[in-house]
Amino acid sequence: MAELNVKELSRELQSAIADLKVQGGLTSSGVVTRVGDGVAWIYGLEECGFNQVVTIEAADGGVVEAFALNLMEDEIGAVLLGDDREVVAGAKVTLTGKVLEVPVGPELLGRVVDPLGRPLDGLGDIKAKQVALVERPAPGVKDRKSVHEPLMTGLMAIDTMVPIGRGQRELIIGDRQTGKTAIAIDTMINQGRQKTGVVNVYVAIGQKASKVARLVERLREEGVMDQTIVVATSPADPASLLYLAPYTGTAMGEYFRDNKGHALIIHDDLTKHAAAYRQMSLLLRRPPGREAYPGDVFYLHSRLLERSAKLSDELGAGSLTALPIIETQAGDISAYIPTNVISITDGQIFLETDLFNQGIRPAISVGLSVSRVGGSAQTKAVKSVAGTLRLNLAQFRELAAFAQFGSDLDDDTKNTINRGQRLTEMLKQPQYQPLSVWEQTASLIAANEGILDTVPVEKIKDVQSALLTELKDHKEIAELNKGDKPSDKVIELIKKTATKVAKGF
Repeated sequence: MAELNVKELSRELQSAIADLKVQGGLTSSGVVTRVGDGVAWIYGLEECGFNQVVTIEAADGGVVEAFALNLMEDEIGAVLLGDDREVVAGAKVTLTGKVLEVPVGPELLGRVVDPLGRPLDGLGDIKAKQVALVERPAPGVKDRKSVHEPLMTGLMAIDTMVPIGRGQRELIIGDRQTGKTAIAIDTMINQGRQKTGVVNVYVAIGQKASKVARLVERLREEGVMDQTIVVATSPADPASLLYLAPYTGTAMGEYFRDNKGHALIIHDDLTKHAAAYRQMSLLLRRPPGREAYPGDVFYLHSRLLERSAKLSDELGAGSLTALPIIETQAGDISAYIPTNVISITDGQIFLETDLFNQGIRPAISVGLSVSRVGGSAQTKAVKSVAGTLRLNLAQFRELAAFAQFGSDLDDDTKNTINRGQRLTEMLKQPQYQPLSVWEQTASLIAANEGILDTVPVEKIKDVQSALLTELKDHKEIAELNKGDKPSDKVIELIKKTATKVAKGF
């Protein structure tokens, strides 16, 4: 190991380094040479590896943990997991020989934890029987199976046009305050309401503590907190914890995936995650690249999201589905981080500010949203009625813009616009009200058959509500929840009921 320039160091540091050399302890011990902004530079620790945990003697007699990110010729850059005010130059550092680990298992369900697995909810210690590595390789191609089982969000606009399958990675992208988190929460609530058995993992990266507290309270009200793990960090936490949070959440979700279960993980949001990593990288004196991000920022998210997968039958056929969230600036999806994550994921749900402000919620852009898994992740029931929906809406949006400039429209154009207005109204959905498979199927059959074409647009939601109330007691309708294609008898029943209901408006 090359020598540091000893002349630049204080007498105290020189003597501390000399003592270590005398003891022959530079392989697993070291000395802090300088510290600041959550980063400690350490001389020694010749055996230290990437991501290994070291303990630093704190000024108050305790210890502060850190993990190694920069491994250089004559010193190590370690990111502190505690308060850097407790660490001073000259402090002794010891190598633990461990890589970062967190507790995993069913004991974490219903709990709010930090990225190191420590409880934040005041409900006592977590007695987890297992630990897992925060970072581990993603399953290989042979260990995976194609995505074929649906993960229903309960949001008709998504389940019909951009369906999500178990093991998929679907990006939710849009400006701030366009309903990105709302989609994620509704998806979590739907897993509880439909009793799918899917475990939810919600990772809050640099989110306000008040926002996380409200979310936890809502999940408790909806009765889904007992199948949910929340990994929370706030803007006040050090960048190291914001950096670790998504990896910790993924490790907790992988436990269920690897034990033949199914889990859904929401990263809210990866824009803040990339910013935390950029902060750490710049403090570690790594060279900045595009938009001041380090060159390996793509690898940061690719190695994270590749861990979400549908496993092969030999490995138990479990799945981990990821819904990463990215915040754009003024709808710019061509910025560095958005384009990175778009290229990693299997599709994206793009939310438009204009649509949101018009009251179309969820504010999904039909043109820019896509699922690269598509129909193979849809139930037969929804697939049978969703075929032309996307095309009809796209045509409507185009014609509606065109129709503003001319009043003389032919009958076909008028019909397309009328149907499009009613479909758009039908796809509006209040928050916390996910729909089951039969409710989505019945609504779309009524809309596609033209039964609602004579109903005033402002009455469409009332008609839909009345239709679902009329149908809910029919046993054959509830059978649609199994996902099978509706029989002719069921379609006839829906059409007949819809016609009767529509006449009343």
